[in-house]
Amino acid sequence: MKTLNSTTTSIIRLQNTRKAFIFRAQFSCSTTTLTLALSFGRRNAVFSELKTSANKATVNGKKKTKIEAPEPGGAPAVSGPPPPPQSKKVGLLKLKGFPKKMLALLSNLPLAIGEMFAVAALMALGTVIEQSEAPDFYIHKYTRNTPVLGVFTGRWILTLGFDHMFSSPIFLGTLCLLGASLMACTYTTQIPTLKVAKRWSFVHSAESIRKQEFSDTLPRASIQDLGVILMGSGYEVFLKGPSLYAFKGLVGRFAPIGVHLALLLIMSGGTLSAAGSFRGSVTVPQGLNFVIGDVLEPSGFLSTPSESFNTEVHVNRFSMDYYNSGEISQFRSDLSLFDLNGKEIMRKTISVNDPLRYGGITMYQTDWSLSALQIMKDDEGPFNLAMAPLKINGDKKLYGTFLPIVDSDSTDLKGISMLARDMQSIALYDQEGKFAGVRRPNSKLPIEIDGIRIVVLDAIGSTGLELKTDPGVPIVYAGFGALMLTTCISFLSHSQIWALQDGTTVVVGGKTNRAKGEFPDDMNFLLDQVPELVDSSASKQSESSY
Repeated sequence: MKTLNSTTTSIIRLQNTRKAFIFRAQFSCSTTTLTLALSFGRRNAVFSELKTSANKATVNGKKKTKIEAPEPGGAPAVSGPPPPPQSKKVGLLKLKGFPKKMLALLSNLPLAIGEMFAVAALMALGTVIEQSEAPDFYIHKYTRNTPVLGVFTGRWILTLGFDHMFSSPIFLGTLCLLGASLMACTYTTQIPTLKVAKRWSFVHSAESIRKQEFSDTLPRASIQDLGVILMGSGYEVFLKGPSLYAFKGLVGRFAPIGVHLALLLIMSGGTLSAAGSFRGSVTVPQGLNFVIGDVLEPSGFLSTPSESFNTEVHVNRFSMDYYNSGEISQFRSDLSLFDLNGKEIMRKTISVNDPLRYGGITMYQTDWSLSALQIMKDDEGPFNLAMAPLKINGDKKLYGTFLPIVDSDSTDLKGISMLARDMQSIALYDQEGKFAGVRRPNSKLPIEIDGIRIVVLDAIGSTGLELKTDPGVPIVYAGFGALMLTTCISFLSHSQIWALQDGTTVVVGGKTNRAKGEFPDDMNFLLDQVPELVDSSASKQSESSY
């Protein structure tokens, strides 16, 4: 567009290029020509350039003056350093890239190996350090002179929580970090690998096929016949024009993901067992009761009691079995379970390696003791004499009780002592400590000591029970089952075969991720079964010659 008058001429042009919109305006008069150029970039940047033809020497030798504006339509600013980036946009960009960086860090193989070694070291340390003992036990046993592994004193063990290693924050945190690494590796490596393996990838170049781990050429063959042979050998075959793609053993590609999931199940179950279970032990004499909830104590922050904690347990009878040598072979407890209404809901005789399970609670037979000795004294009674454990060298048990005898002529307390190693026999001693004899409970055979007639009626035993709830056990078992299954599946080879029909020639190539030594033999066996094409003209000539 042109505008003319007596003294001024103006020319305005608009130019559209691939990178910018350019607006040019030129104003001319008799002495001066002024040119203004505005460039609107595709990325919202605006550049202005102002040129003048008059008084060039008086502008400090400058021929140009650049003016810049950060936004279209805004006031231009004198050219200078670019404005600093806006902090909000930079923060958002960094926030968007944070998950990828974190995934890359967690999926780092050396980091995962280090985490596994850390978990193994903590587990080994947890087997060396006694667990769930009283604080004084660690303070007095592991002093500065006798630290564990030369490093950990009793105070450090209590501070770090190594007295309950498998529910300590350090162990659980390391386990969670290892689980995060497994999930990151599955997401960034195993799942993309599986997606690639599931794609049908046809190859249309003979040179590409020949670059495979195995390649061969069938000079007179049909790609359809090759497909039939491969299908008979368990391959999934796909044809597209002159190209063929076949694979088998794709399930083997799922195995690494399954292994990772199985490990996550095992770690989750172990964490739930360590932080969400209840444990307790109790020694109950025959004939007495106890409430399950009074015995169990939580082991972690995930422990939640259930309704079965209100169940009452009654010890009906405690008994022992013996070898011919007299040693104890087995001890049993006849237990009854009662609800809040006093109704018997379960009864079972438990023994070592044969626990009772009810409502997620397991009761194990772990120990025994003698609580009382029932006797008759001079045909009076029965009397129950409490028995106490006596300390002796070794791991043998010894229990004793005392029947006092009143002597008006002496101020010293004297009486008859009775000792027992088990429930088979009772050894009796007189007031002077001399051996008087042995009697079996329930034998009804009396013995007279210092003028007192004694009959041993029964030795009342106490059962030692250990109770626990372990909600993570089913998860751990499922994880180990899945781990064994996926480990076996991982040995299956994922084999891929490509073929291309080039005239009467078939170019074949393939690869496998396992059994690489056997794969060429298997391929040669399959290719030997492909029938050779026969020229029809040659066959007619041979028939006419006959």
